Amino acid sequence: MSAAATATTALQARVRTADDGLDRDAKTLHRALSELLRVYQFRDRDRICCHDISVSQCYALEAIVEHGPLALNELAERLYLDKSTASRVVSGLERKGYSTRTADPNDRRALRLAATSEGAALCRCIEDELIAEERRLLADFDPEVRQAMANLLSRLAAAATQRIGCGSETCCC
Repeated sequence: MSAAATATTALQARVRTADDGLDRDAKTLHRALSELLRVYQFRDRDRICCHDISVSQCYALEAIVEHGPLALNELAERLYLDKSTASRVVSGLERKGYSTRTADPNDRRALRLAATSEGAALCRCIEDELIAEERRLLADFDPEVRQAMANLLSRLAAAATQRIGCGSETCCC
């Protein structure tokens, strides 16, 4: 076997080993994130529903408080929902007095969604409760670990968000 062929074979073996490690790490991450998301979804549902709004309504209210006033299309994009679903979510918030729809000053055909003072207060209350729980969860970790976790999760969220926007993958195998 020539030196070039030996080098190629060695390189292919290293690539296979790296790919195996990446596959293993991807599976481990998938399992860990799936479990974390399951726990958080149930936690959020149990905590948020105590305030007589759904988790979807809470996410919408958070987006409106943080980024509002928003057009319905903007809200739908932020929540990864279609426009009709976002409209139903906002209608529930309006019935409860937590948001309003007003005419867009720049486009009379468009509506802007805004939080009422009651909606903003509710959003702060829920956030305070959830952050208090996060403080309890993080208390046993060193500051460097806490910061690294937040950094890693932020980077994963940003990478996942970019993947959603690029449309390179479909939902079917």
